[in-house]
Amino acid sequence: MIAVARLAIVVGIAGLLPFLAAILGLFMMPAKSVVIISYFYLYSAGILAFMAGIYWPLAMQLENRCYPLSPLVTMLLSQVFFISAGIGLLLPVAAQVVLYTVAYIALYVVDARWMRGYWPQWYLKLRLVLTAIVLLCQVAAGTWFFMAHG
Repeated sequence: MIAVARLAIVVGIAGLLPFLAAILGLFMMPAKSVVIISYFYLYSAGILAFMAGIYWPLAMQLENRCYPLSPLVTMLLSQVFFISAGIGLLLPVAAQVVLYTVAYIALYVVDARWMRGYWPQWYLKLRLVLTAIVLLCQVAAGTWFFMAHG
């Protein structure tokens, strides 16, 4: 049987591939940039919504405890990230650049600061690496967009 940590690493790395492919596509196929950037932010929204979903079942397991976050706050955080992901898709690309970059930073801060006690140490290390790469991709996409449409 495969260990959960190994499976999470494999799935996490696989989840980076569309981000990385989109960034390569922007710079290698500028004629297709409108489609690529729209898929990039669609995927960004999907992953953000997926990650937001982690908090919901965790909140249900917290019961009446309130450390470090209450179940209500945890569920609300889940909804804030989920709704941000969806609203981001309705915004112009310039706003998506900012929204998704800030949302991914905030998501990691919540995990590392307030949810730290609920995650195994290996998960936080994995999240740091994955988040750093996703943020580099967000910055690269934003840089490309503003340079192309500056």
